[in-house]
Amino acid sequence: MKAIKLFKGVITLLSLQGILMSAQIKHIDINNTKIPVIFEKQTSLPILNMQLVFQNSGSVQDKDLNGIASFSAKLLNEGTKTLGSTKFASKLESNAISLNVANGFETFVIELSTLKEVNNKAFKLLKKLLEDPNYDKDVVEKIKTIQIGSLKRKQNDYDYVARNQLKEILFKGTALQHPTSGTIESISKIKLKNIKEFINNTFNLSNLIIVAGGDIEFKELEQRLKILLDSIPTKGKKELKRVEILAKPTTKELVKPTEQAYIYFGSKFNAQTQDEDNYKAKVASFILGGSGFGSRLMEEIRVKRGLAYSAYGYVSINKSHSYFTGYLQTKLESAKEAQELVSKIVKDFVKKGVTQEELDAAKNFLTGSEPLRTETLSQRLNRAFNLYYKGLKQDYPQKELEKIQNLKLEELNDYIKSHEEIVDLSFSIVRK
Repeated sequence: MKAIKLFKGVITLLSLQGILMSAQIKHIDINNTKIPVIFEKQTSLPILNMQLVFQNSGSVQDKDLNGIASFSAKLLNEGTKTLGSTKFASKLESNAISLNVANGFETFVIELSTLKEVNNKAFKLLKKLLEDPNYDKDVVEKIKTIQIGSLKRKQNDYDYVARNQLKEILFKGTALQHPTSGTIESISKIKLKNIKEFINNTFNLSNLIIVAGGDIEFKELEQRLKILLDSIPTKGKKELKRVEILAKPTTKELVKPTEQAYIYFGSKFNAQTQDEDNYKAKVASFILGGSGFGSRLMEEIRVKRGLAYSAYGYVSINKSHSYFTGYLQTKLESAKEAQELVSKIVKDFVKKGVTQEELDAAKNFLTGSEPLRTETLSQRLNRAFNLYYKGLKQDYPQKELEKIQNLKLEELNDYIKSHEEIVDLSFSIVRK
């Protein structure tokens, strides 16, 4: 017993040490705009990793042209108009520079990774990309052909189909209703002027957060950033609008030539990123369906009844939206039983709560796995960014861990009962 207590104490100490190894929040002034920089110096490897993160600039800005954010990211990955796709890619490759543009729902991200010895070349190439994107009609048509081909193949990916159908149910009438990659119809309508307009609106210093780390002094980074971004305008901060689930519980089935049923489910979850009780949501989500084997959904659906190979469910709390969602695959003849079982499990979870054994197991895992979340530079930078982005203090993980360790069974079950909105599940089912 003493050995077990000692082991837990070591794990806790390692957890706290991992949390303390965090990045710093600094600021630089460019064109009279104060830009936050999440920075950590690490000299173990002669590399630099940097991200330019434009807030409120991802698929949330697709508006009437679904997929424009994703399409614009793909165009920026085609290099500059002057050099063209092939020559620009060749310059990156010959210098071992990685430059990639991607979008999420809330953000638009440009990521640069480079060896220290070629920092100067890397920043120059990135500056050329920012100032001279490959605005060429032939490039647009090439991307359009590739994207439409990809979307046609995804019509036979029934996980993708079921997941998007669920979002259409839950978030009808909002930007989240549509897939971030667009539809065949929407991609077909995209023109060069649409991409220029999106990128011009996105490149806005007022919405920029910079994330950088590696073998570089902050003063050098600051100087390079001022040169890199001096041509980017300041247009005023765009605020992110909250997306709420208004849909009533709905089941929508889609018949496809499949040998198994794909079941996705979701419901409203009333929470925001800065709520004090979110640590309870983390524990509850872990126990209900986020932990894989040992979770309530996995135990009831797979272990006891053998209805599915895997079953997951988790709470997602984002800046723009929050909800409970999950998924499983099962035999065609078991689809109805599995759907009814999911509803019963969630209802029982809210009504009866969790056991002390489940709470203890969740505490041990969440505490013991904490050092694994801050092992690498990229993990620490990513965590620091997420905390800053969500308006949380950098010591939040440490305090959250302490709250989880001190969480009482009655407190957790009271919290779970207060979120009875999750029982109003909607289902998206693809079956034969």
